Amino acid sequence: MGLRIDIVTIFPEYFESPLGVSLIGKAAARGDIEFRVHDLRHWATDVHHTVDDVPFGGGPGMVMKPDVWGDALEEVIGAEGTARLVVPTPSGLPFTQDTAARYAAEPRLVFACGRYEGIDGRVVEEMRTRLPADEVSIGDYVLAGGEVATLVMLEAVGRLLPGVLGNACSAGDDSFGGDADPSGPGTMHGLLEGPVYTRPRAWREREVPEVLLSGNHAAIARWRRDMALRRTAAHRADLIGALRDLDRRDRQVLAEAGYDLDENPAGFPGWLSG
Repeated sequence: MGLRIDIVTIFPEYFESPLGVSLIGKAAARGDIEFRVHDLRHWATDVHHTVDDVPFGGGPGMVMKPDVWGDALEEVIGAEGTARLVVPTPSGLPFTQDTAARYAAEPRLVFACGRYEGIDGRVVEEMRTRLPADEVSIGDYVLAGGEVATLVMLEAVGRLLPGVLGNACSAGDDSFGGDADPSGPGTMHGLLEGPVYTRPRAWREREVPEVLLSGNHAAIARWRRDMALRRTAAHRADLIGALRDLDRRDRQVLAEAGYDLDENPAGFPGWLSG
């Protein structure tokens, strides 16, 4: 039985194309993932199918109604409550590769796509008395609704499911070392992946690094880790402090990249002066 994913939204048509194409679409066709998309307005009781109202305390925008959402989630989840609720929101906990790996191990996920100023806060409070419920953010920015964020998370989760990727080793070599088993992370765990290359060997007078043509797998693996360390130090210095079990070569590469581990153990930028 594959992972079941329910999505509650006021725009069910938003998901028609994305869930049917590429790796996710093929996984759904094989039965590795089961998608069910629900129109929130089905649970609205007035003639206009209203799902929002003005906020208590004043302020701009509208808030999504708790009675509509409560009825919707109760029916979608069912009496057993064997699911994890995921509510995309810019005020949630950061969604990371580790989060994706945990979600990939769940039997069922229910995504609640908010709009406007968000869903009445009592809904998540109530749902947490019945099942695990996460408020999750995909980044420090604001979207028009939770649909885009849900698609981002589905892509990250779906590719970690067994059989979805053509090469099961690919996830472990991605940025952040996306292994579906958190106890066995890939070589890029916590790192940004370095540059990749393909044919032709020379393009506009730019050559592929010689080590990648050597056939020396150990040297290639070391080069790739070196490049990942350098890129992470340059682009996401905040990640460095969380790295564990760095060997002597790792520390040398980071020092050459201008990152001082001794002065910045918590991962904050610390560029060495000349």
